[in-house]
Amino acid sequence: MKFNPHPYQRRAIGFVKEHPRCCLFLDMGLGKTVSTLTALSDLIDEAEVRKVLVIAPKKVAESTWSQEAGKWGHLGGLRVVQVMGTEKQRKTAMADGSGDIYVMSRDDVVWLLENYSRSLLRTRPLFDCIVIDELTSFKSRQAKRFKALRKMTACASRVIGLTGTPVPNSLLDLWAEIYCVDQGERLGKFIGRYREAYFTAVPIGKVATKYVPKEGAESAILGRIGDICLTMQAKDYITLPDRIEVTDEVMLSPTVLKRYKDFERGMVLEFRKDMEEGKVTAENAAGLMNKLAQFANGAVYGDDHSVVEVHGEKLSRLEEIVEASSGPVLVFYQFRHDLDRILKAIPSARAYEGDKDLRDWNDGKISVLLAHPASTAYGLNMQDGGHTIVWCGTGWNLELYQQANARLHRQGQEHPVMVHRLVCPGTVDERELAAIDRKAGAQDSLIGMLKDLVKEYK
Repeated sequence: MKFNPHPYQRRAIGFVKEHPRCCLFLDMGLGKTVSTLTALSDLIDEAEVRKVLVIAPKKVAESTWSQEAGKWGHLGGLRVVQVMGTEKQRKTAMADGSGDIYVMSRDDVVWLLENYSRSLLRTRPLFDCIVIDELTSFKSRQAKRFKALRKMTACASRVIGLTGTPVPNSLLDLWAEIYCVDQGERLGKFIGRYREAYFTAVPIGKVATKYVPKEGAESAILGRIGDICLTMQAKDYITLPDRIEVTDEVMLSPTVLKRYKDFERGMVLEFRKDMEEGKVTAENAAGLMNKLAQFANGAVYGDDHSVVEVHGEKLSRLEEIVEASSGPVLVFYQFRHDLDRILKAIPSARAYEGDKDLRDWNDGKISVLLAHPASTAYGLNMQDGGHTIVWCGTGWNLELYQQANARLHRQGQEHPVMVHRLVCPGTVDERELAAIDRKAGAQDSLIGMLKDLVKEYK
């Protein structure tokens, strides 16, 4: 297929070629992958780059990069090697010296460094260009994969960070992400100094602390990184069908709602006790919210991992939506018991497991596809299969929420996309949805500011 890049794609290609260390903060559907591959192809032809390492989420590494390289005629000369599978298969792929681009899962970064440190950490490293697809995967400075990647990017002459959601939760996330690209040149080499400069510490309980941006911190941070970041939003460059979000209120009976309130009260009181004793961690806070979300969805895991069903209201509403839909429905579930219960209630539904399901969905062979947002969040083109999404529970992760919705609401979609969010009033569902909407508003503001700053460096 012939590639006729849009003006915004030409700009992205040029930006990558002109900036050895850079970030493309491009919205879903703007063609981050093909633009990056085109720039890499040019750099390889010009002998600016020898070999490229692409690090991506597992599903993206398995298919997206090789498919995009094979799809476009101008990329026909690129040889993409997948460093995937068993350890033996990965080592065989690494031994293949004929590849131009080597693609691997972000989960194998630590393995790569442990086994190939001598060839990666030297003056002329094995890979002189590293592409980090979904840069937010490395936002945690404490994660082993971040620590491994920062050593590798220090030796590469070119580093490209890609994401559509640079600030999924907090400005704090940006420090580790940008460090992977510029080795701390812009936001500093130490997270402590970054926090001191731009945030105010606010105590929570006896031991926990949250960091609130100081006045003017957003513009100051974005001003520091604006010279290496190109930011584009789809709404500014392409015309997509509307995305209509509907909050479907699923009413619980008074008896079930009372059971939920009693359950919630018991969980919260226990949590408060831990807080007073200084035992609060992110893990037990998430555990509390997960338990409440399970109840709101209709079933709770017992201590012995058994499933206790408490209501079927969301299942009933889902069945109504499926029955009334004019086409296939993509359903995002939160917990394993959600999947099992939906499959039992809707026998025609199919759980997403891989490429075959993706092909069948886009070919119109699946009426109801069930997927966890983490398994389909990045890089998958699903817009040909349908235009209706149902969230049985949104969760708290803005990045997964936006990326998952963008599987259908992207370039090539011919119909308005309807997004149903099933919410039980009076439960944690309302808090989850409010958090998602609140974070989305903050992120749009940040991206808008960054776009203005980027114009100063054009």
